[in-house]
Amino acid sequence: QVQLVESGGGLVQAGGSLRLSCAASGRADSRFVTAWFRRTPGKEREFVSAIDRDGTNTYYSDSVKGRFTISRNNSVNTVYLTMDSLKPEDTAVYYCAARGGLITIVQKTSGAYTYWGRGTQVTVSS
Repeated sequence: QVQLVESGGGLVQAGGSLRLSCAASGRADSRFVTAWFRRTPGKEREFVSAIDRDGTNTYYSDSVKGRFTISRNNSVNTVYLTMDSLKPEDTAVYYCAARGGLITIVQKTSGAYTYWGRGTQVTVSS
């Protein structure tokens, strides 16, 4: 069974930075297509960013493009989300999600992802 564990969330002032990590375990090959989503109370889960299996291609929502960077280190089965120039509207629970097996297509819809972490809270104060 694949497990995803997020870490790195916390409280930061507007303009600050955080780096989230998503560590995968449970499979010999954990090079999954991986995405970050976020959810705020009363809103739908929102796509933030995604990365393909070898890190060649990355994708971002318009709201974070130019401020967030997704990357991965497959030697330690970890995907990162570096968040710079944080804004109060970035406050949310951030979830890591992975597509199963050898799927190579990156999707921006949450239903395309099989495995999910429990989330990590990011709070940006003004």
